[in-house]
Amino acid sequence: MILFDEKKLSQKKSGCRPFIVPVFLPHLGCPHQCAFCNQTAITNTKSGENSFENLHQQIEKFLNYSGKKRNPVQIAFYGGNFLGLKNDLIIYLLQEATKFVKKGSVDGIRFSTRPDTIDRKKLDILKQFPVRTIEIGVQSMDDHVLALSKRGHTSLDTERSVRLLKERNYEIGMQMMVGLPGDNASKALSTGRRIADLSPDFVRIYPAVVLEKSLLAQWYKQGEYIPLSLEECITLVKDLYNLFSKKKIPVIRMGLQASDNLEKKSTILAGPYHPAFGHLVYSEIFLDMATSIIESGLESNKSSPNKNSIDTITIKVHPKSVSKMRGLKNENIKKLKEKFNIKYLKIIPDTTIEDGKINMGSSF
Repeated sequence: MILFDEKKLSQKKSGCRPFIVPVFLPHLGCPHQCAFCNQTAITNTKSGENSFENLHQQIEKFLNYSGKKRNPVQIAFYGGNFLGLKNDLIIYLLQEATKFVKKGSVDGIRFSTRPDTIDRKKLDILKQFPVRTIEIGVQSMDDHVLALSKRGHTSLDTERSVRLLKERNYEIGMQMMVGLPGDNASKALSTGRRIADLSPDFVRIYPAVVLEKSLLAQWYKQGEYIPLSLEECITLVKDLYNLFSKKKIPVIRMGLQASDNLEKKSTILAGPYHPAFGHLVYSEIFLDMATSIIESGLESNKSSPNKNSIDTITIKVHPKSVSKMRGLKNENIKKLKEKFNIKYLKIIPDTTIEDGKINMGSSF
């Protein structure tokens, strides 16, 4: 039996995002269904539909379709509660994935799981396999919100699970959700701070949306649940992003992964879903940065934005950030020109500017 060194496996390659080969396990291993959840709708895969008999061929086909090997490559088990599966199924799935690691076409394995299914016995099973990353479905660190959402675990379960994973040096991801029943901006930011205090390697932030055939859908139809609007959700997630950024914790996803199934009006009944949700958050962050710099410039020049016009503003950003600075449909440009009565506003790509930063020149 080969025992893999978790510490060695968990070492991250700086600046290198893994290429993910997804294997979806909708609702498998879940002790019950949470109020907000319908993984079948999200993954467009029916629960129990895949017997995994052809798992090896499915992974191989995906790797061949994706072209040349990207580095690193990870096989990911998503959509269910991985450590809640029966031990023999956990072992089978990991054995099949490990075959690809041994032959060099994949670098490691990752999976998502509930915090209350992480214990030493389950983690002992993983020693046999090259598991690099474990993502925890936290959702909230407010116990009242967790209870209303029928999660079946507490914030203490999350804290305990993180300690166990840190003991074994796994890369840890934490997934949180905003807009759940009983949640509000204050509670969400408190959850963000408690997650940051646990120092995960990365975070995902999802908005709660009303999915068909979920308990949340029933509550929504009965008027017992009101989802966040898109605008207030973007602002809240922006504040969370800034919170994690100050702690140097990467936020690797904001919003649900867009798919044809989610675009159907019958799949998401209500809530702050947008196929470019993350882009909208980044755009608001860039708008805030530009607004702050212009206001500071006007203050230093003792000018009033309501009485004076600005001839020209030039904003330099890294080429990767141009669309974020412009905003969806150039909305940021329109807002800045209107707010500060700017005649000409130019956004120029500049590779010398750090991605995520801006440099501004103006003629007041």
